[in-house]
Amino acid sequence: MLHGAETLDDAGVIRVPGAPHQALVQTIDFFPPIVDDPVDFGRIAAANALSDVYAMGGEPFCALNLVGFPRSKLPMEILGEILKGGAEKLAEANAALLGGHSVEDVEIKYGLAVTGLIHPDKVIKNGGALPGDRLILSKPLGMGALSTAIQRGKATDAEIKAAVATMATLNAGAAAAMRTVDTHAATDITGFGLMGHATEMAEASDVTFVIDAAALPFTPSATELAAKGILSGGTTKNRHFLGEKIAVEAKVPGEIAAIAYDSETSGGLLIAVAEDQVDTLLAALKEHVTPCAVVIGRVIAKEAGTTVKLAWGA
Repeated sequence: MLHGAETLDDAGVIRVPGAPHQALVQTIDFFPPIVDDPVDFGRIAAANALSDVYAMGGEPFCALNLVGFPRSKLPMEILGEILKGGAEKLAEANAALLGGHSVEDVEIKYGLAVTGLIHPDKVIKNGGALPGDRLILSKPLGMGALSTAIQRGKATDAEIKAAVATMATLNAGAAAAMRTVDTHAATDITGFGLMGHATEMAEASDVTFVIDAAALPFTPSATELAAKGILSGGTTKNRHFLGEKIAVEAKVPGEIAAIAYDSETSGGLLIAVAEDQVDTLLAALKEHVTPCAVVIGRVIAKEAGTTVKLAWGA
């Protein structure tokens, strides 16, 4: 085993016996629907599961479906549409679908167990960020707010379309971009939100992150929804769990701080690189047409009692 769960990283990595230049990246992820369209749900769930391989710098190789489905209550055609969406994303990722497993459940759940490939010397972990590094994000925030609005019937067609497009976008381009530079650390932003995953990354690196809330990118309408209190349950849970590890500057608007804590689904990569690598990485992200390419913060020497600072104009 080259890397396990010791730093709460995105996936595990294990060397292939007899193959010194090859290792396997393995991960698993599944969840209930967050949008109404079954094909879109399948696409989003698959993109989310594949993301953990990309966050480690790997390439997805194959996957297995994981399904919970209330077949006594819903037509099997719905499951077929979900699997169709997942298969579409696997094909886009050039990863083989080997089958899977399903169980009778009270609600729909879908995701993937994914195996990827990587060179043992090129694994990108969530630990390794250094003081002076800059932090770059490859997708806008706000999926928790948009998903909640969709579930409550409060999202417009345009908002739903924008949210689905972002969540269903593979992090393949972001992974390819970060492989063009000397990436010190990376993670993807999912259920623990920006603050939660930034905290894991900072703790694994033994540093403190300073996030500039004024620089954060948001999907359309996310801040307006958050100002109305339309946020996922993850906001409160993440804020409570992280506690005093996070220092929020008084100038940061409440709705922006809330989104920073809010759960994301199939979010972007948070990448730490040296300052002299920033322009190269931003150019590579734009070349690979990632949803965004924004410098959102910096890394400083570890400060006692504070893992992440959410500042305004830092």
